[in-house]
Amino acid sequence: MDDSNYVDLDEETLFLVSQTFKALSDPTRIRILNLLFNREFSVNEISEQLHLRQSTVSHQLRFLKNLRLVKFRREGTSIYYSHDDEHVLNVLNETIQHALHH
Repeated sequence: MDDSNYVDLDEETLFLVSQTFKALSDPTRIRILNLLFNREFSVNEISEQLHLRQSTVSHQLRFLKNLRLVKFRREGTSIYYSHDDEHVLNVLNETIQHALHH
C-alpha cells in the first residue's frame, strides 16, 4: 500500500471534509456549483438559468457560502456569486466526467 498521500486528520478537518461531501451530495447544490464554474451570477440569474425558486437558490447559496465554496460581491443592490474553492470544483468536475464516462 502506498501511504504517501496519508494525512493524520484532526476532528476539525474530518468535519470540514464531511461537510464538503455533504454539499456535493445535493443535486441542487451541484447544479449551482457547476453553473458558477466559469463565471459569476446573481441569485436571479441562477434562479432563471436553473429554473429554481429564488428562495431555494438563496438557501443553497447560504449553505455553500458557510462552507466557503462560494463567495459574493455586491454591486449596487445586486449580489453576484462565484466559486471560492478551485479544489472542490476540480473534484466536482472530475466526478461529472466520471459519471459521463459510464
